[in-house]
Amino acid sequence: MSTIREEMRIYAPIDVCFDVSRNVDDHSRTVWPHTHERVVGGRMSGLLEAGDTVVFEARHFGIRQRLTSKVTEMDKPYSFTDEMQKGAFRHLTHRHEFEEAAGGTLVRDILDFSAPFGWVGRMFDALVLEKYMRAFIRYRHRTLKALIENENSPKSST
Repeated sequence: MSTIREEMRIYAPIDVCFDVSRNVDDHSRTVWPHTHERVVGGRMSGLLEAGDTVVFEARHFGIRQRLTSKVTEMDKPYSFTDEMQKGAFRHLTHRHEFEEAAGGTLVRDILDFSAPFGWVGRMFDALVLEKYMRAFIRYRHRTLKALIENENSPKSST
């Protein structure tokens, strides 16, 4: 199993960061455009709540895939966890954590995952998948930060 842990500071209140991170409508705006990720089932819009499921469809490694995820834990506005119920991974858990910090919020993603197919999957994890998933999370962090900070910056009056 691989674990990725990434953090970033967003200059916005914790409740804003928490809500945008679990907003189904904003999800496709914060992931790689080339994957054409979209919501195709479960909660189709709005804010994810504990017990909700959502089905994403995207193209990764040239293959169209579906991933069904369920929100298994929620502690507003400090954390929520979603776990894969059905999809290409053998196991996938994504924990989202939020901590008030000077001038904003520290946002932390912890992703635990493993590929199927025994030793072949473990080799794929080590050689390809871990790097791919880290890049995916880092891209989402950058776009989430830009989305939140741009929409919550003071507006200039003219």
